[in-house]
Amino acid sequence: MVGGRRLSHESHIHIGTCAWSYDDWRGVFYPEHLSQAKWLEFYARHLSAVEVDSTFYHVPTLHAAAHWHEVTPPHFRFACKLPREITHERKLRDSADALAAFLAALEPLGEKLACVLVQLPPFFTPEHDATALREFVLDLPRGVRFAIEFRHAGWHAPRFAHLLEEHGVCWVWSDATAMEHQAEGAFEFQPDTADFAYVRLLGDLGKKYGADGRQIHRYRELLWPRDPGLESWTVRVRQAAAEKAAVFIAASNHYEGFAPQTCQRLGERLGAKIELPAPGGDDRPVAAADPQMDLL
Repeated sequence: MVGGRRLSHESHIHIGTCAWSYDDWRGVFYPEHLSQAKWLEFYARHLSAVEVDSTFYHVPTLHAAAHWHEVTPPHFRFACKLPREITHERKLRDSADALAAFLAALEPLGEKLACVLVQLPPFFTPEHDATALREFVLDLPRGVRFAIEFRHAGWHAPRFAHLLEEHGVCWVWSDATAMEHQAEGAFEFQPDTADFAYVRLLGDLGKKYGADGRQIHRYRELLWPRDPGLESWTVRVRQAAAEKAAVFIAASNHYEGFAPQTCQRLGERLGAKIELPAPGGDDRPVAAADPQMDLL
């Protein structure tokens, strides 16, 4: 339930971060000397979901997926990125076997697999790839939820939204609002196409890396609060929660500077009490600050 009380483990709203393995979090989220092999188990004590970024680079082993399932509580949920081999290299073409192998690798997650995220590249365009998208969507297997994120504005058209809606595929609602507009809410094309919603709070993708491609920020604290954006998403998520079987929210470090705190700040607005570990490496919970104080 949203609005006034803590979300229970049975809630259909799942809030988490884009990945969990960040060295920057050591000492401010993870205890200083905690083995990285224990990070997911520790993470799952505080947040109810995670977007798995590593699957974008390689298909996980059955052992890895079974471990993820084993060390997380029953209510925990994973959203796994489709490998870039399918999205960026094959551009969704001739990918049936690769998709089947990927889904087979995720089978140990069982009910904890919230959905598969299909993150398409900016160079995947309707001018060249509309047929590939249609064939891919038509061939998606039943029994697994899929969500597609478009990064080319040409896809923002009713006919593509209708395609996803016809087949129950979720259109990802992404917030990549530019830094100079961070005081505004996100107003991207946000069609409603499935029985669940997927929100990605990504931040300004154009200012994430330096000219040499290296990361230019340290993600250890709130750096650029986006209160108007969070307020806007609170309204949107409340509406979706009243209509959907599930709502999955993934926050990036780059959205506000420290993804766990973004989750906490959004959760507070939704009535979800997310307790983060105390800075310095112990596991004493830290309650969310008063949202009004974030404006000072």
